[in-house]
Amino acid sequence: MKPIFEDIQLVKNVDRKRFEIAIDGSYAFINYGEFVNQIALVHTETEPELAGKGAATAVIEKTLHYLEEHKIKLLPFCPFVFAYIKRNPEWKRIVSKKFKGYDQF
Repeated sequence: MKPIFEDIQLVKNVDRKRFEIAIDGSYAFINYGEFVNQIALVHTETEPELAGKGAATAVIEKTLHYLEEHKIKLLPFCPFVFAYIKRNPEWKRIVSKKFKGYDQF
């Protein structure tokens, strides 16, 4: 089965400090803060038109792949991202060992 929103491109919107995907003119995004070779993901949101369609999960998955490809360590402060990694512990590999909740995965 094809992953949800596989063909949708992830954009790192530097001006708005967020990773985002656009689907039919609506956005799912994760706000971030960047520190040298680490990125803190702090808030995930989808516009109401995308609620319940898997867009938040898609933007998280795409963002995690981006971070891994660019060798950037993750600080998952966003509760939704944290919960996603807890459900998919293979992603712990990109979480910074300095992250306070690292041992909770």
